Amino acid sequence: MEDNIKLGDPVFNKMLFVLDKPVNDKNHRDYRFDNEELIQISDGIWAMPAYMKDNDDFSMFFIITEIEDGHTVMAFSTGDKKGEQFSLSEPMMTGKGLNLLVDHDKDRAASILHFINQISKANEGAWRMVE
Repeated sequence: MEDNIKLGDPVFNKMLFVLDKPVNDKNHRDYRFDNEELIQISDGIWAMPAYMKDNDDFSMFFIITEIEDGHTVMAFSTGDKKGEQFSLSEPMMTGKGLNLLVDHDKDRAASILHFINQISKANEGAWRMVE
């Protein structure tokens, strides 16, 4: 793995944040960000706004779910509103989502990265490089 990978670096797109345990009804409030709370949008899939502004059509959401290998990951999806209908994009790797957000609000991306790194420092998850 490369050293000194930073937010905005192309290689950061390959970074995935893996939680040590699944999110559930008992612990979902432990992952609050900026007064937002995870909500279960489907069986085993939790979402929470990461970036939403009134004057910006771009929006991004945390997505926490279990992947094929059984690990619980924190990913991101963009929001798409067409009239009254709202949908989320296919989830993207943690690093790719943060790098995408850098183009819209670098400070917000840095704040979210800090939030995720605090989860890591609490030994509740870790960054992994995915090829």
